[in-house]
Amino acid sequence: MTDATDALLGPADVRELAAALGVRPTKQRGQNFVIDANTVRRIVRAAEVGADDVVVEVGPGLGSLTLALLAAARHVTAVEIDDVLAAALPATVAARLPERVDHFALVHQDALRVTELPGPPPGALVANLPYNVAVPVLLHMLATFPSIERALVMVQSEVADRLVAGPGSKVYGVPSVKAAWYAHARRAGAIGRNVFWPAPNVDSGLVALTRREPPATTASREEVFAVIDAAFAQRRKTLRSALAGWAGSPAAAEAACAAAGVPPTARGEALTIDDFARLAEARR
Repeated sequence: MTDATDALLGPADVRELAAALGVRPTKQRGQNFVIDANTVRRIVRAAEVGADDVVVEVGPGLGSLTLALLAAARHVTAVEIDDVLAAALPATVAARLPERVDHFALVHQDALRVTELPGPPPGALVANLPYNVAVPVLLHMLATFPSIERALVMVQSEVADRLVAGPGSKVYGVPSVKAAWYAHARRAGAIGRNVFWPAPNVDSGLVALTRREPPATTASREEVFAVIDAAFAQRRKTLRSALAGWAGSPAAAEAACAAAGVPPTARGEALTIDDFARLAEARR
């Protein structure tokens, strides 16, 4: 049986793999490969991945985190958009963790478009998300796969702050509220720049999410998200003004606020996900 510690990729392994594949990380896809084995071990621990877990990983790249997850979980499905990386990953798994090959699946697809996954439904999402699509991918995966009960994602530090922010915070906005529809989010640690190749110009953070029931409302998620988008499109404006287009007029926006028990003079950054749900319901 392969020693899981030996199976993990170090800096030399990552560069050797990349060179063999002719791969250069691209900014277009937000690629920054993790080259530190201790960091992927830390992520797996923080995600509390155990022998019974079915995990989906987005953007596995060369496989640094994939191998650590596969050594700990019952099953791992990796979703990779890049043609070269997707083609190479199964061989990396087979070479470094041959006894776990049957517990691994690869989906060569854009994570924003994936609607089904092979094998057992995932209970956890663990990923080093590309900076440029981190929030859309996270929201899409939570929406598409309700079996995901928890997630641990590594994202740009500023994105992490937004995801975990509460009402009243300067960085509270669309990502904060939409994430709250699905889950409770909290900071789960900081990640330095030197664990990546190439080293990014920004710091990274871990965000842990635990699935929660969405607000009890007769409004659909799409209707609630439409109010959120409207409220933050002009975040300096009061709800009476910011929601005028959504509601049909400033007076209609004020009436919706009254019905929802929300002050029309408030701004979007003061509202909880439950407030937005009541606003959406008020306009049905």
